[in-house]
Amino acid sequence: MKDERITFIGGGNMARSLIGGLIGAGAAAENISVGEPLTELRESLAQDFGIKALAENESAIKHADVIVLAVKPQIMREALTPLGTLIRQTSPLLISIAAGIPAKNIERWAGGKPALVRVMPNTPALVGAGMSALFANESASAPQCDLAESIMRSVGTTVWLEKESLMDVVTAVSGSGPAYFFYLMEAIEQAGVREGLDADTARLLALETALGAARLALESTEGPGQLRERVTSPGGTTEAAIRTLDASNVSDIMQAAVSAARQRSAELAGILEDN
Repeated sequence: MKDERITFIGGGNMARSLIGGLIGAGAAAENISVGEPLTELRESLAQDFGIKALAENESAIKHADVIVLAVKPQIMREALTPLGTLIRQTSPLLISIAAGIPAKNIERWAGGKPALVRVMPNTPALVGAGMSALFANESASAPQCDLAESIMRSVGTTVWLEKESLMDVVTAVSGSGPAYFFYLMEAIEQAGVREGLDADTARLLALETALGAARLALESTEGPGQLRERVTSPGGTTEAAIRTLDASNVSDIMQAAVSAARQRSAELAGILEDN
């Protein structure tokens, strides 16, 4: 990854986090460039990371081994189509982190059958704790897949999907997932305040408890269900809380929420495809 020339199309938050992660992992700043039309973003990226930041995408990708497509889904076609000729000439690996754009659309807009890895990251990548799911098309070689994984590992953990259709499920579980946990943290914080804690203390207790629980679950050989049982003493305070959650069918509600997010992801992909 140190010698590959990597260009980002789009210089927003996710691109920024990946650039920072790559440099932190040992990638040379002189091998990283970005195509970004907004002057403020270009200057900020160049100043903060010492990379090349260009206004024209075609100039940015001329010598790229990897092109990371980091633009909003709604403008992917507009950004990618003018680059098709150069992409066909230079045959770089394309990595798309745009949600909801199927591989066949990216292939069509780029022209031909470029090597492509679709990625569904999530916002904790901004602090190096992301969770990314990857899917490769048939044109992507094993070394290119390894390279894509290395790039995404610079900001967190990765998993590979065998079926592109599972991207909608990943979007529902981990793409939208941080919001579910923020929702729960917010609710616990508000409950603490209602029960008499000051706001700062309630927030710290809620956030640190969430962090500790996640770390314990990751490092344990037991599943979340078993860990929950271990802290749920018969007749105790936790059991009283869990009974209340069960009485309100919280587990069913969460499953319904994830299902709704998956369905909406598929709907949005269809809308983007039609456009």
